[in-house]
Amino acid sequence: MFASKAVNVSVRRAALLAAAAAVVMSVVPAAQAQQVFRVTTIPEEAATEQIRKFGPIAKYLESKLGMKVEFTPVSDYPAAVEALVNKNVELAWLGGFTHVQAQIRSGGKIIPIAQREEDTKFQSVFITKTDSGIKALTDLRGKQVSFGSQSSTSGHLMPRSFLLQAGIDPDRDFRRVAYSGAHDATIASVVGGRVDAAALDITVWNKFVSENRVDTKAVNVFFTTPGFFNYNWSVHADMPAALRERVTRALLDIDPNTAEGREILQLNRATRYIPTTAENYRGIEQAARSAGLLR
Repeated sequence: MFASKAVNVSVRRAALLAAAAAVVMSVVPAAQAQQVFRVTTIPEEAATEQIRKFGPIAKYLESKLGMKVEFTPVSDYPAAVEALVNKNVELAWLGGFTHVQAQIRSGGKIIPIAQREEDTKFQSVFITKTDSGIKALTDLRGKQVSFGSQSSTSGHLMPRSFLLQAGIDPDRDFRRVAYSGAHDATIASVVGGRVDAAALDITVWNKFVSENRVDTKAVNVFFTTPGFFNYNWSVHADMPAALRERVTRALLDIDPNTAEGREILQLNRATRYIPTTAENYRGIEQAARSAGLLR
């Protein structure tokens, strides 16, 4: 009888230990998974260029956060929004409009933590071939015009907004509206003669010019928009506050006086990163609603 009780106790103890081991084994992979910090960006340029631009900042964050940082490019702008909203990434580089879209999709749970100093007064440019005869926005009536991604702030939303302010409705007044999907593809659409004119991010245009990747005797800017708030680094509100503070601090501490900091900032076309708030993007939301891109 006593032997039987001892056996039963031993069996129960073994069962409890096995259950405890199973719990530990299930928790360890989850804990390890949390040590991977995932980053993505809107695909404003080709995937290879995105990797080149954001690889160094991923390496920098890895050293600052003490965890593995993975950068994964996505196929289009909406995919970047969904990745952050669904917490498939911890950090995302978004345009002003995609930030607004993410805010709406998440019920206001996306927090912008840093932006480039340049993003406080961002601009878009309209380009055309120099022999096209197009000198002003009003000359675009009846023309074929390309934007970038439909979700792009500087490649679609704000150019469309300024066109509407000038009394030009792209859907009514242009012979054809095209969407290239990315700023570099927008430039190529004008260079290749597929459209008469196009709108894009001024910093991408300036980069192409400085790198002699476009002949300004053949294609050049005919209109530059007024300034507006644009890109930012955003996180989900469910990120632990301590981690959010560490990420924010790491971005703000990127030092242009070090070789590492200089490379990161040059690749990201920035002088430095500064704090930002959701309030800075209210104007973008208003412009999107006025342009009929948000309802």
